[in-house]
Amino acid sequence: MTTFVDRVELHVAAGNGGHGCASVHREKFKPLGGPDGGNGGRGGDVILVVDQSVTTLLDYHHSPHRKATNGKPGEGGNRSGKDGTDLVLPVPDGTVVLDKRGNVLADLIGQGTTYIAAQGGRGGLGNAALASARRKAPGFALLGEPGHSGDVVLELKTVADVALVGYPSAGKSSLISVLSAAKPKIADYPFTTLVPNLGVVTAGSTVYTIADVPGLIPGASQGKGLGLEFLRHVERCSVLVHVLDTAALESERDPLTDLDVIEAELAQYGGLDDRPRVVVLNKVDIPDGQDLADIIRPDLEARGYQVLAVSAVAHLGLKELSFALAKIVADAREAKPTEEATRIVIRPKAVDDAGFTVVAEEGFYRVLGEKPERWVRQTDFANDEAVGYLADRLARLGVEEELVKAGAHGGDEVVIGPEDDAVVFDWEPTMATGAEMLGRRGEDHRFDEPRPAAQRRRDRDAERDEAEQEFDTFKPF
Repeated sequence: MTTFVDRVELHVAAGNGGHGCASVHREKFKPLGGPDGGNGGRGGDVILVVDQSVTTLLDYHHSPHRKATNGKPGEGGNRSGKDGTDLVLPVPDGTVVLDKRGNVLADLIGQGTTYIAAQGGRGGLGNAALASARRKAPGFALLGEPGHSGDVVLELKTVADVALVGYPSAGKSSLISVLSAAKPKIADYPFTTLVPNLGVVTAGSTVYTIADVPGLIPGASQGKGLGLEFLRHVERCSVLVHVLDTAALESERDPLTDLDVIEAELAQYGGLDDRPRVVVLNKVDIPDGQDLADIIRPDLEARGYQVLAVSAVAHLGLKELSFALAKIVADAREAKPTEEATRIVIRPKAVDDAGFTVVAEEGFYRVLGEKPERWVRQTDFANDEAVGYLADRLARLGVEEELVKAGAHGGDEVVIGPEDDAVVFDWEPTMATGAEMLGRRGEDHRFDEPRPAAQRRRDRDAERDEAEQEFDTFKPF
């Protein structure tokens, strides 16, 4: 049964915003007391929070679909809807959030670090908030905005100072069990360790963490064995410790070859060349192991490695190893640049930035922008007054002017929004520009359809002129 998961695909959905309410206040002797519809509540967010007590992503492996609650709709009497509850998901320290394409969205390190994986939709305005001097009693309200939904990938990278790497059954689990209070599974067969173990070591005034990475084999960087799954756990470590078995039962293996194989896998994985290395010759309590350690030590030191001989079973050389690692970790911490406080950068929009663009595509015109796309999502197209309000907002924003500049005419197809979530309609201009009023000299198409009273007056004048002409025709000489 799986007890450790360090990579999951999470399907998150934020809450939808509540719809606004269209209501009119009514009481005795005051049947039309004005609009009193309340606003809709905001939808809940999906938030990832680092929790030190969480060590695995197992919960999200079994339940990958997570959704926040929706906001409540507004009500009459100026009562706003209740906001949706945020869904807080605890994740282990060192969790990396990526999109489906592998782009890093957030690197969550440190207790309490948060990231909003999906943002809730804003609530729609009620007709009380939409009332103005021109529109005293709106008969409509805005719809709530849908919450964001999508897929994110969570990857756990262990946050440790020291990583123990080596072949299976090299004694890594035994070593971490005697250096710290960690209690990993220990047995005399390969691949005993199926999950990274983490322990805390105290050496003098230095306290550091040490991770036992599951055994690597040739081809681990290409997916063989368990190496590819857990190589990511050494990325954050400051020191790499090669644990070599000097008493291996397999006659075709030797410590130097094991070291070369592991180094080749680390090189193919990439990004670990700058980490200091320490070689630990384990199991020197066995006579053959001590003899082999004495033979290969000069070769290892000639390669530039710091070599320490230990025995996890007999507790030999552990103190020297612990303080040697503490010194390297302390030097790495001191060399690390000091993290500066996060700067708040304010980037105001340009004065002439309308916040939208009009693009002429094959057979239609597309309008893209945060405001027009949001306004369309919040419009109730079953309500003519709401549609008119949307047209007024788009006209005030300057959408119609840009459409005219792009060459659009009445009846052309206009699309607002991206391809996967767009609203299509036939554009009918609501504004009249000077160019549209022009015709032949002396003509004005505004008078093509005269007013009824003026037409009746012209008809009476024509009848009178006709009667006068008939009278002149029969007048005696």
